[in-house]
Amino acid sequence: QVQLVESGGGLVQAGGSLRLSCAASGRTFANYAMGWFRQAPGKEREFVAGLSRSGSSIYYADSVKGRFTISRDNAKNTVYLQMNSLKPEDTAVYYCAASTLVGITTTPRTYTYWGQGTQVTVSS
Repeated sequence: QVQLVESGGGLVQAGGSLRLSCAASGRTFANYAMGWFRQAPGKEREFVAGLSRSGSSIYYADSVKGRFTISRDNAKNTVYLQMNSLKPEDTAVYYCAASTLVGITTTPRTYTYWGQGTQVTVSS
């Protein structure tokens, strides 16, 4: 079992920045590829960013490429999502997730463990 706890969400004006953190506990964090997803009201959960176990491979959704940065610190069992130049359409609940697969996957059902989510609201 892996427990994931997100933090860092909040209300920010368009153009602002937030840094989300996801702290993991339980099994060896470095054994999991990690991903960030988001879900807006009335919409399906969508992939935002993911990185491999070592952090050497990273993939972003086109909608956030160039604005968001995902990173991980295996010594601290934490994955981060730095979000810059935020837009109102980035408003959603953001979730981190852990996958046992070797590579990065963008499909929610391939992730085994999920956090409870943190709300990000971007005002115009």
